[in-house]
Amino acid sequence: MTANAFHNIAKIEDSLWEAADQLRANSKLTSSEYCMPVLGVIFLRHATNRYQDAVKAIGAEQAAGKMPKRPLIQADFYKRRALMLPESARYGALLNLPSGSNLGAALVEAMTAIEADFEPLAGQLPKDYDRFDSKLLEDLLRAFDSDALRNATGDVFGRIYEYFLMKFAMQGAQDNGEFFTPPSLVQTLVNVIEPDHGVVADLACGSGGMFVQSSHFIEHEGLDTMKRVTFYGQEKTATTIRLAKMNLAVHGLEGDIREANTFYDDVHRLQDGRPLWGHCDFMMANPPFNVDMVDAERVKDDRRLPFGLPGVNKDKRVSNGNYLWISYFHSYLSPTGRAGFVMSSQASSAGHGEKEVRRKLVETGDVDVMIAIRSNFFYTRTVPCELWHFDRAKPPERQDQVLMLDARSIYRKVTRKIYDFSPEQQANLAAIVWLYRGQQARFLGLVRDYVTRLATEASAIDPVLTQFEAAMTDSRLPLAALHTSVSELEGQALPAEKLQPLLDALAEWLDAATAYAADRSTLVAGLAAFCRPLLKAAPTANAAQHQARQAFDPLADKARGLLKQIDLLYKLAARTAQVAQELAVDETAAEYFDRRSASKLIKQLDEARKGAVEQLKAAAYLHRQITWLHERFPKAVMQDVLGLCKVVSRADIEAADWSLTPGRFVGVAPAEVDEDFDFEQSLRDIHVELADLNREAVALAATIQANFEELGV
Repeated sequence: MTANAFHNIAKIEDSLWEAADQLRANSKLTSSEYCMPVLGVIFLRHATNRYQDAVKAIGAEQAAGKMPKRPLIQADFYKRRALMLPESARYGALLNLPSGSNLGAALVEAMTAIEADFEPLAGQLPKDYDRFDSKLLEDLLRAFDSDALRNATGDVFGRIYEYFLMKFAMQGAQDNGEFFTPPSLVQTLVNVIEPDHGVVADLACGSGGMFVQSSHFIEHEGLDTMKRVTFYGQEKTATTIRLAKMNLAVHGLEGDIREANTFYDDVHRLQDGRPLWGHCDFMMANPPFNVDMVDAERVKDDRRLPFGLPGVNKDKRVSNGNYLWISYFHSYLSPTGRAGFVMSSQASSAGHGEKEVRRKLVETGDVDVMIAIRSNFFYTRTVPCELWHFDRAKPPERQDQVLMLDARSIYRKVTRKIYDFSPEQQANLAAIVWLYRGQQARFLGLVRDYVTRLATEASAIDPVLTQFEAAMTDSRLPLAALHTSVSELEGQALPAEKLQPLLDALAEWLDAATAYAADRSTLVAGLAAFCRPLLKAAPTANAAQHQARQAFDPLADKARGLLKQIDLLYKLAARTAQVAQELAVDETAAEYFDRRSASKLIKQLDEARKGAVEQLKAAAYLHRQITWLHERFPKAVMQDVLGLCKVVSRADIEAADWSLTPGRFVGVAPAEVDEDFDFEQSLRDIHVELADLNREAVALAATIQANFEELGV
């Protein structure tokens, strides 16, 4: 997906959420009450799109003689990962119901019809639409009926569904948001264990995000998910299971997801009748942390706890369930299986019975990678966590080793309260794991991709600078013309002191533009020379990649300087326009100056400025990714990096009291001076925080007002 396409989808997501949330606010429903109906509408929109695509594909095959012309059956649609929707369940039919129709009842009928035709969704779709006002439902349906969405692909709807799950989680819907694991964390787990074949299981599957991200990974490799893996899930909450099954269906996936309490139940069997236990190729999960109410008597003889109970209190309860989960994840693995899961940061250094279980785990040699994550990655909890990874097929040379990776200093701020990883940060973390596993070619491949992208972004700088300069010329012309026209008036010319500020502003702007033109010319010439060979073939060898990055180092400095000049030019243009506006207040000058047109041109200049700035930053950003990897792994081989990563032995872990906390091993990196400190981004972050605070204040004020009204005050 291109950056532009990604940006467009992000805009669609934001606008849809804003529309849907506004409708929720007007309905006076809570997020949890509104969650399922909205997700059901997204599902219906996507199911209709898939149905229409399948009809087109079938028609094309029949026209080409590849398929006989006969009445269509369900199998024709299942083959194309679509549902054979009855007329009453198609999105357009619902929107085109006669005025005054009961839209809620029609939606319930549509969902019931879909469940009847598709067994995996039986009893799972929302059917409480009849309690909503028809006008609200019509507005909701129309919000998801734009041209862009009518023609959207499965990838787009998968993203939108996940986005809405995330937003509902942020609002605290559905059991405090624990049904949804942030995609950054799931993607990081996937990048480490690489679940691309066999049995993939999640014993606390929530809304199914682990399965969806596994599918993304498989399809990125050019493979068909449903031909490569079988998904098995357990979840104790029926409502959350409905979210998961809809999530899979939206992504064109299926899985065996059952309601069960994993502490006590092992309900799955493989297709050949064998238990799931001991036969999973991949285990993934984000289980509930620090559960302390598990009945020790019921689980003490469970075969899924080969390392024993972690500790029992006087009430015969397991004092903390974290190590029950950890033991389950290990015991479900096949002899060659891998596991990746989210766990409380307390677990990696917990004492007493938990330490004993941890010691036994380390002694198996299967603990593979430990990643520390800072706080604020979850939507409803601020706690830090760690990502644990097991590998039961580690080669002999790594049997005694564990990669400790402290990623707490790596993050991207999404809102005041929420952080995540950028795609490049995720890729860089994965690259460290590749080096640990001796996969140098993959590391070099990532750097090569960065170099290619850098050359592509750098080659696009000249055109956006040209657009900026054209907008600057357009905005300057009426301002200069005003000065010329007024100064040439005879008999009624304005006093020189009134004209001087405009003359001075124009002169300062021209001086800055002259300096910019010289620096721009030097930069663009350097970029052209840099890009020319790399766009043909990016280097694959480590030394050549270092040379390419070093060749861009001085260009990065020049680009930073040009960024400041571009911002200065815009500020000077805006100031000159303001001086002209003030001058045009005088009737003598007013007839020579169109204020509205001049303001419009300054706004257009600002848009062109933003485009130029973003393009320069895009190139600088990729250069920083290459630099980040090169500075830490200059030889493209694994090495300890202070404050980031360290490969430790079993003896090291034993000496640290069997702790698996990355920060205990990697040390603290010295403070770095950020030469690329982005003041404008920092201001945007502050604006984000202020916007969040303002929204919270408005919501709180509304709640207080409602409470007063209920009290009759």
